[in-house]
Amino acid sequence: MKNSTLKFINDILHENDLEYLHDETVKAVGNSVLRIKNGGKIVVCGNGGSAADSAHIAGELLKGFILPRKLKPEDKAKFEKSGKDGALLAEKLQYGIPTIALSGTDPVSTAVVNDNGAEMMYAQQAFALLTDKDVFIGISTSGNAENVRLAMRVAKTVGAYSIALSGKSGGALKEIADLSIIVKSDTTYKIQEKHLPIYHLYCMCLENEFFGE
Repeated sequence: MKNSTLKFINDILHENDLEYLHDETVKAVGNSVLRIKNGGKIVVCGNGGSAADSAHIAGELLKGFILPRKLKPEDKAKFEKSGKDGALLAEKLQYGIPTIALSGTDPVSTAVVNDNGAEMMYAQQAFALLTDKDVFIGISTSGNAENVRLAMRVAKTVGAYSIALSGKSGGALKEIADLSIIVKSDTTYKIQEKHLPIYHLYCMCLENEFFGE
């Protein structure tokens, strides 16, 4: 892991009084980087505010976050061959880290809920999408959301690296996940507020590892 990435972790956890999550953050970033380097992707889900957080994570990873991620000359050249459109794409496209937020797939989610039950909403998608190269992030403030728990069980079964982001005691997700990041709070909105700097930091670190100097 780059020294600049470790500095991000130390500085941002300190700024947000989250130093107690240092080791978990380092492990989450390190293991995610290894999976992505080997062709993996990130799949993330949650409910309510945590569903919004899932989409937020995907948004930070699929395009530039704090770094520009401009195309390399050899990749720009491939697009520039196709005229005006290619020139625009060569200039505007940014590299991304492959990420899917399961909460953003309403047609699929509603079909699964209708046919198989709400508890299967994320598990079915996870089963269709995840491989043993991937990273699964399940977000639940209590750690007990049933649809997230079942999706995490799928992730574990297929061999994906599973990360739980929660609060309170960590709940059922803590018993399944390869790694649990549990913020110290019992209040839902406060847990969500503490989740924000953690996943922003996670996204910054991945970006720095792949696109930083």
